[in-house]
Amino acid sequence: MDTTDGTTLHAALRAENASVRLRAALAAGTRPDRDLLETLVQRCAVEPDFFVRDMLSWALTRLPAEVTLPRIRRELAAEDARARAQALHSLSKIGDGRAWPWITGDLLRDPDDEVARTAWRVAVALAPDGAERGLAEELVTQLGRGDREVQRSLSRALVELGDAAETALAEAARCPDPMVATHARATDRLRHDPEAGFDAAVDEAKRLVALGPERAAAVEATEAGRC
Repeated sequence: MDTTDGTTLHAALRAENASVRLRAALAAGTRPDRDLLETLVQRCAVEPDFFVRDMLSWALTRLPAEVTLPRIRRELAAEDARARAQALHSLSKIGDGRAWPWITGDLLRDPDDEVARTAWRVAVALAPDGAERGLAEELVTQLGRGDREVQRSLSRALVELGDAAETALAEAARCPDPMVATHARATDRLRHDPEAGFDAAVDEAKRLVALGPERAAAVEATEAGRC
């Protein structure tokens, strides 16, 4: 068995010292061993250190996908939110389209913000051709959710869907909930002008939402005519 600092990798991956765990995860990825799969997945679910978690996910990518995917899939239904989030992160690292059907609506609407944010990112990355519009329709149901970072993550995911998100965002911009409408308008602004910046896009969207649908449409038409 490979060793790190005189201990087995299995033990080193559970060591108290984060530096030892990091070196063990690096060793596990450098010399892939299928016997480590269960330990790697279990550590991903409970590892408190970000850098170690990321290295653990990298180590999982070094194993054959046909081995890792079924085991990671089981983690998507874990009770612990960290386990679900890290499983999704590992899927993003593996990048295998066979995992696309596993990114369900329940995960995209997960009550834990970190799980949902990771699911949005993975879904956009794995969505096959033709699935983008349906994904956009699912994602817009989360508009207005959470704090600035959560909302920016959702906007980024919708922007990456490009024109497939246009109709869903336009409908959401007419929502009577001002938070939803503002987030939708800000996201659409970023879709057309990625350099605008999230905060600036939100400020502009708030101004338009405050005007009401008819006046906002008139302002937009006027501004478009000046371009």
